[in-house]
Amino acid sequence: MSAAAASGTTPVVHAVHENPEWFEVFAEAFEAEGVPYSELVLTGGVLDLDDPPPPGIVWSRFSASSHTRGHGLSKEHTRAVLAWAEAGGRRVVNGRGVLELEVSKVLQLSALRAAGIDVPRTRVVVGTEHLLAAARDFPTPFVTKHNQGGKGLGVQRFDHVDELGAVLAAGGFEEPVDGVTLLQEYVQPRDGSITRVEIVGGEHLYSVRADTLRGGFQLCPADACAVDPTTGRPVLPPGATLAPEPGVSLFSLREDLDPGIVEKYLAFTRAHGIEIAGIELIESVDGRVLTYDVNTNTNYNPQVEAAAPRSGPREVARYLGRVLAEEIAGG
Repeated sequence: MSAAAASGTTPVVHAVHENPEWFEVFAEAFEAEGVPYSELVLTGGVLDLDDPPPPGIVWSRFSASSHTRGHGLSKEHTRAVLAWAEAGGRRVVNGRGVLELEVSKVLQLSALRAAGIDVPRTRVVVGTEHLLAAARDFPTPFVTKHNQGGKGLGVQRFDHVDELGAVLAAGGFEEPVDGVTLLQEYVQPRDGSITRVEIVGGEHLYSVRADTLRGGFQLCPADACAVDPTTGRPVLPPGATLAPEPGVSLFSLREDLDPGIVEKYLAFTRAHGIEIAGIELIESVDGRVLTYDVNTNTNYNPQVEAAAPRSGPREVARYLGRVLAEEIAGG
């Protein structure tokens, strides 16, 4: 917590999250930009609805993968705090509606389709016991993924439905936290990569190329995601076909993305009140451009940051500082 936030009476940016390891770069950015902030680490606790929300603005950085870090209560805790803050008249950046998009790929894909943005063919399966039957007439190869995920959570490729049957029979299928699995077409990228479009405050910050040949389905850009937490060494993630090379980043700045795609994403985020996000797309070998994920707690890769024209965390801090100043002025 910054010194300016310590008194509890000064309007500050209240950053809602559950993973301090991911927040360090933002704390540094707030300090560098002189933006007062506090951290609300929501992993369970007590909220008195008779209390007024603290002065300032609230920024939600809730992650759909929170349950993988032992924070199974964070989703409901965050829902409660954001509802309380909004009802109390506080300005919330990436508020309750955005939270619901973060925790549901079904909602994301449905909203993208409604906006005229192409997405992979997807079948929603509620209850794992229905998965094999749902896959029998689904084109192969296909992937399964968790509705509430992140970091490539639960993504597996199957070239034949019998492969899925064998995994299910052996008890090797990872159950989704909300009971919802997506059965989705496997999309082969034309150049072994996906692209992530970073947006801050309604502006395109930059785009990132991520190597799927070495990164597979696990393409979290944060440094903390790049190595095995037990051994500290690079590992071969699910879906990767080449081993990661020590010291070689999976991520690079991309400068040749079609501006029309970016414009579609900017319109989409405006329509849904998404102020900070990273949206992921894949360009397929058959010429399609398919959008498959909307990350509203976006992380930034240090190698890309070193090459980028603007810093992600610093732009986030500047944007939130402007929003805070507007709220104070509007008093």
